Order: sequence, then structure tokens, then C-alpha cells
Amino acid sequence: MYLATVIDLYSRKVVGWSMDETMKVSLVNDALNMAIRHRNPQRGLLWHTDRGSQYASYSHKDLLQKHGIVQSMSRKGNCWDNAVAESFFKSLKNELIYQRYFYTKKQAKQEIFEYIEFYYNRTRSHSYLGNLSPVRFEEINLMLHIEMAA
Repeated sequence: MYLATVIDLYSRKVVGWSMDETMKVSLVNDALNMAIRHRNPQRGLLWHTDRGSQYASYSHKDLLQKHGIVQSMSRKGNCWDNAVAESFFKSLKNELIYQRYFYTKKQAKQEIFEYIEFYYNRTRSHSYLGNLSPVRFEEINLMLHIEMAA
């Protein structure tokens, strides 16, 4: 199974993701489309990726152009450019994948879905966010923004 994610750098929330048995361009496009539906970003959004062929494909570049998204790719061989995504995948592996045995692909998909949507985004604390979950961090910042605007 392959998993593609879109992570909001500000809140560390996984805002789009897709799983499939193959690593085709549709995997990353589906994840990005989910994020676009959830966030409805303004034109000019910066989309940082690694240098995988899926992210360099014409289909992916067309999707970015359609939504006015600017692509930034990692430098070759530099994992630090994509540190937030690398950190997410390390957490996923250590906290779920290495702890479980999945009997079916359906079970793996369900448990990864639950990890992302119910644990990682809503419950898991992040030191970068002052030990808040991404959802709680966004809620607090939205309330502060509303109070400042009033």
C-alpha cells in the first residue's frame, strides 16, 4: 500500500490523503484534490513536494495550474526540505504500522484512516504546536482571529 498526504505546515494537520496499491499520479492528485476540497485555498498557495515522478507529471502540474498552486520541490537527496512529511510518516510507522499486523488491505486502510482522522489530527499532541493537536491548534487560532477582528 502507498499513502500520499497533504499536510498544512502551519497547523501540521493532514488535510488531504490517499491510499492505493500502486504509486501512480492519481495517488498524489487524489490527496491534493481532497485538500483542495477541505481548504479551498487561494491562488498562490505554495505546495512543497519531493522529486517523485508523480509530482513532476503533466497531470499533476495541470492540477496545480488549474487551482493556481505554486509548486516547490525538494532539492535532490535532501530529506530536510520535506521534514514535516518525513516526521508524519515516522510517527505513523512508529505509532501504528510497526505496532500492528494487518490481515487485509481493507483493515490497513481503515486503521490508517482512523490514525489520521481521529488520532493524529484530533488527539495527538505536537510539540511544535505547544503540545496541542492540529485540530485544537486551528480552533484556538480561529477563535483568536475572530476576537481580534471584532
